[in-house]
Amino acid sequence: MDKTQYLTPSIISRLDNLSLKSRFVVEGFIVGQHKSPYHGFSVEFSEHRSYGPGDEIRHIDWKLWGKTDRYFVKQFEEETNLRSYLLVDQSRSMNFASSGVTKLEYAQIVAAALAYLMIKQQDAVGLTLFDSQVRSYIPPKSKTSHLNVLLSQMEKIKPGPETDIAPILHRTAEVIKKRGLIILISDLFDDPEDVLSGIKHFRHKGHEVIVFHILDPLELTLDFSDRTLFRDMETGEELITEPMHIKKDYQQNMQKFCDHMQNQCRQNQVDYIRLVTDQSLDLALTEYLIKRKKIGG
Repeated sequence: MDKTQYLTPSIISRLDNLSLKSRFVVEGFIVGQHKSPYHGFSVEFSEHRSYGPGDEIRHIDWKLWGKTDRYFVKQFEEETNLRSYLLVDQSRSMNFASSGVTKLEYAQIVAAALAYLMIKQQDAVGLTLFDSQVRSYIPPKSKTSHLNVLLSQMEKIKPGPETDIAPILHRTAEVIKKRGLIILISDLFDDPEDVLSGIKHFRHKGHEVIVFHILDPLELTLDFSDRTLFRDMETGEELITEPMHIKKDYQQNMQKFCDHMQNQCRQNQVDYIRLVTDQSLDLALTEYLIKRKKIGG
């Protein structure tokens, strides 16, 4: 079976459970990395790390070398790694989908795959699910059994009420005492300056930050051909309009919104990555590993 096919959201959404989804996304990603010339960083599982100067040759795993053409040695338990925090927006706006995969399901799969990858690298990872308030918080751990705890909680994700991102970010920034990597997964549909203020709070506390901005393709294009009733998924407010009359202005405003978030993040040394729900899931893993390599651990 070619696991690279499981990087397609529409296909992976059909798998039975989140554990299976996350495993196949990560394994498919690794297969893709091995086949591609773009493999400038390593995916190291909990039992191994890359062979380096000073390591004893007798510790090389020759079976793994035969499979990967790369040298790995046994990873020792006392080696410390990164502490990461996944913050997943489960507000009602995240439940939108123009096709088969909602933004929330896409975010769920991305978070699960990241957690799977982190645990396999012996990185500690925690989870916060939020909408207008924190619905669940699991402190970071690196034990293999912790992955089941995280995935079990993610399986229970249900769209909540309206978005209220900024207070959640500020509160979380104050609660988290140890510096680490903050990964915000959200459509960011809230006041942009308030959201950016919360993101900056993490930077002020010394954290590294990645923002995965999750959007549906239709939210970028407003590609409707007929007179359409639009309903706000959080407030219930309704508007009937001819999309073709407002499409150009809408697209410009949406692009300004995304550009503003990206520019402000860049100015504050925050990684901003826009993910559209019809895009391959390997984009999130690639960006995480690029960040992981930069900051070490």
